[in-house]
Amino acid sequence: MAYILLYVDDIILTASSDTLRKSIMMLLNSEFAMKDLGPLSYLLGIAVTRHAGGLFLSQKKYAEEIIEHVGMSSCKSYPTPIDTKSKLIAKSSTPYKDPSHYRNIAGALQYLTFTRPDISYEVQQICLFMHNPMDEHMHALRRILRYIQGTLHHGMHLYPSLITSLVSYTNTDWGGCPDTRRSTSGYCVFLGDNLISWSSKRHPTLSPLKLNTEVLPMWFLSPIGYAISF
Repeated sequence: MAYILLYVDDIILTASSDTLRKSIMMLLNSEFAMKDLGPLSYLLGIAVTRHAGGLFLSQKKYAEEIIEHVGMSSCKSYPTPIDTKSKLIAKSSTPYKDPSHYRNIAGALQYLTFTRPDISYEVQQICLFMHNPMDEHMHALRRILRYIQGTLHHGMHLYPSLITSLVSYTNTDWGGCPDTRRSTSGYCVFLGDNLISWSSKRHPTLSPLKLNTEVLPMWFLSPIGYAISF
C-alpha cells in the first residue's frame, strides 16, 4: 500500500515497504524530472520532526513570522487566547484604522490552525469581523498573538495506533452570537489516538430549538466520517 500527497510540485510519498516506495519513485522519475529530498522534514510551512513515538508537526517558524510582522516579538504572553467573560460584537468601538492589516493577520492565523486546534474557536471569532473590524476586535486578535507567543512550542503529535476506529466529539452553544443569535458549533475527530480533523463554525441560520443546535454538527460530521472511513 502507498499514499501520495501532491501539492503543486511538492510530493510526499509513503509506502508499506521501502521496496514499493523505490519502485514508485522509479516510475515517477521515468515521467518527470524529480529530486528525492529524503525523509520529510518541512512542507508548506509545517516542520515535521520524528521522535520515538511518532511525528510532531509544528508551525513555530510561521507563528514567529506572524508575531514579528505585527511588531509583537517582545510582547508579554497570555495564558489563554480569549477573554471568556465577554463576547465580541459587531459595533463595539471605534473602527480599526487599517482593516486590510486586520484581515491579513486574521487570514494568517487561519493557516496556523492547521497544527493548532487550540486556537480554532478564537480565530473563527475574529474572522467574523474581517469585513468591518473595530479596535476591540484588533485587541482580541492581539490577545491570540500573545497566547501564541507563550506557546510557540505547541503543535500536533501523531502516534502509531492499533486502534482504527473513528471517534467524534461535538459541542454547541445556543444562540451565542450577540448580534445574530446564531449558534456556534465545534467538533473534533480522532482516528485511533490521533486528532485528524477539527473545526469551529457559526451556523448559517437561526436555531429555534436547542436540540437543533446539537443535531446540526452531527449532520456536518456525517460526510467527513464517511470520507475518512474510505
